Amino acid sequence: MAKLAFLGLGVMGYPMAGHLAAKGHAVTVYNRSPAKAAAWVAAHGGASAPSPAAAAQGADLVLACVGNDDDLRAVCLGPEGAFAGMARGTLFVDHTTVSARVTRELAAAAAVAGIGFVDAPVSGGQAGAENGALSIMCGGSQADFARAEPVLAAYAKVCRRMGESGAGQLAKMCNQIAIAGVVQGLAEALHFAEKAGLSIPELVEVIGAGAAGSWQMANRHRAMAENRFDFGFAVNWMRKDLGICLETANETGASLPMTALVDQFYKDVQKLGGGRWDTSSLIARLRAAG
Repeated sequence: MAKLAFLGLGVMGYPMAGHLAAKGHAVTVYNRSPAKAAAWVAAHGGASAPSPAAAAQGADLVLACVGNDDDLRAVCLGPEGAFAGMARGTLFVDHTTVSARVTRELAAAAAVAGIGFVDAPVSGGQAGAENGALSIMCGGSQADFARAEPVLAAYAKVCRRMGESGAGQLAKMCNQIAIAGVVQGLAEALHFAEKAGLSIPELVEVIGAGAAGSWQMANRHRAMAENRFDFGFAVNWMRKDLGICLETANETGASLPMTALVDQFYKDVQKLGGGRWDTSSLIARLRAAG
């Protein structure tokens, strides 16, 4: 078993760190809110630390799941950052969804310090984190990935190396692009069904067994029909992710017209007060429009 540090105990990081402890790893956690870290230790054992650097001291592998590019820089760099506490030859694994640019920046800084770096964003949402069934897309050297993979198995349904540093983040962008289109299509289908007077449960039973079926349909249609969005992946975070996709598309020359349109639809949801609603709340925008 390894000595680990886990930085960031949000809706994803809290259960992910818990799975690591359940597998017998010695886990030290850090969170910006010390109370959250104390609650995690009370539930799972291990220890908490007052800074990323302190959490990383003596760890074989440090994992992070924070909010955005700036949050990731803050937990990695500076005298209190994780890199300052990590010994040469150790490994940093980042589960945050961030830009490929900041990933490559931090991977380069880690290399100067003699630290391995794997970008490993995840898909599967809060339920996937709690059930230990996440899809993990990784970027970095084959050697670093091989060191990380046995640890990530604690909460991975599937874990794949996609290429060199930044490739995991690029794969996660593809994931978010695909989800945006699927959720918008599902929202329109269910909205149409409501207007046409169809039974949504019966409709989903029929079309969900055919080519229209999807994870979103199977897991979100009921809440969408009932106008319940107080769970899952928040619209604010999805807009952050889609912003990264659109920025990267401008850099690479990719054309993402649907993604740009759905991003604006999510902006409309924010105007409805739904910034913290689940991403399936796209249907609320359609209902509001009549």
